[in-house]
Amino acid sequence: MENWTSTPFEPFAGLAGGLLIGSSVVLLLYTLGRIAGISGIAAGAMTQQGSERYWRLAFLAGIVLSAVLYIAFTGGMQVQTQMGSAWLVVAGLLVGFGTRLGSGCTSGHGVAGLSRLSPRSIVATLTFMCAAVITTTIIRHL
Repeated sequence: MENWTSTPFEPFAGLAGGLLIGSSVVLLLYTLGRIAGISGIAAGAMTQQGSERYWRLAFLAGIVLSAVLYIAFTGGMQVQTQMGSAWLVVAGLLVGFGTRLGSGCTSGHGVAGLSRLSPRSIVATLTFMCAAVITTTIIRHL
């Protein structure tokens, strides 16, 4: 069995991240009337035309640019995984399948949907969380 490590408790980093995510959700909803669900934004960036496509591409570019700026200003980013590449590929495919099956992702349902008290998003987020607990339990005890 592998050794599992926990990450350090960093409340201010979590608070800052939460404020940035919440602000972006509110700003997108207020300015364009759109939900900040990444799977929907990414899908629309590939299928939509005109201004509908441009804001989606700008949103996705901002996500990538923020990581690049973080690395530039802090000198790097340590990424540590406890699973092999094959597990990461399988996990990515399952997440992609789940976002299509659930008509959205954790950002759309969990952040934007819950804040609007959407019943569909409440059920979807509970499903995400239960699946995460079950998966983690299985993976840690294999």
